[in-house]
Amino acid sequence: MPRVLWKGAISFGLVHIPVGLYSTEKRNSFDLTMLDRRTMKPVGFKRYNKETGEDVSWDDIVKGYEYEKGRYVVLTEEDFKRANVEATQTVDILTFVGDGEIAPIYFETPYYLAPDKRGLKGYTLLRETLKQTRKIGIANVVIRTRQYVAALMPVGHVIVMNTLRYANELRSADELDVPSDNIKTVGVSSREVDMARRLVEGMSDKWKPEAFHDTYHEDLMALIEKRVAAGQTEVVTEPSGEEEEQPAKGDVIDLMALLKRSVEAKEKTGRPAGQQKARGRKSGRKAA
Repeated sequence: MPRVLWKGAISFGLVHIPVGLYSTEKRNSFDLTMLDRRTMKPVGFKRYNKETGEDVSWDDIVKGYEYEKGRYVVLTEEDFKRANVEATQTVDILTFVGDGEIAPIYFETPYYLAPDKRGLKGYTLLRETLKQTRKIGIANVVIRTRQYVAALMPVGHVIVMNTLRYANELRSADELDVPSDNIKTVGVSSREVDMARRLVEGMSDKWKPEAFHDTYHEDLMALIEKRVAAGQTEVVTEPSGEEEEQPAKGDVIDLMALLKRSVEAKEKTGRPAGQQKARGRKSGRKAA
């Protein structure tokens, strides 16, 4: 059973559903230690008093808000809760929107919401109602010390809560030099569009998340295991100085020819030209 990050309730209307919040993520990461290259010994970091230079233990560290230069208000975990007890214990649904209305750039971090025994009926009711109406619940929730706007959506048997970015946290795309909807202004022909559609349709399939895996992580683990087997555990690899060739900026790309070759390769081999084969090689060590 994963560790619960937060306990509270989903609230919409007069319905109150006790739930727990769980992380959805299990990242492929490496626990790397920073070393002194001269001795290959770990490099540590110290917590110290900037005025006296003395070391400070975790027990003596508190959080403070600097309200003016050099003066602070100390805040504890209890203070964060007391500021608004209800907000820190409730996923408060404010409204419902269509399941395709939220642009992908707003989504930030997904979490699982799971009911406790008292919330089984209400949880099931909300999940099935969201499915049948094709709606997403938009809620306010406080996680740790920050309030988020969040989207609640059914994914299989579970309700997923995805925190969203606020509108003012996103830069406007108006600053970017991107083509307008009039494709003719950049010379895209209807024949190229038709060929590109053929390629997309030929490459289309149902979403199968298990079909994709972190090949870079596997390759890096293979390199590490090779070094361990060879006893080369303290080798510092210097940059090779080789750079991948880039096409000259002035080169004219024959887009139609590339699309045609891609479609022909797809029809012949089942894979578009230039697409890497999925590697089935497994690392001898379990992914982190």
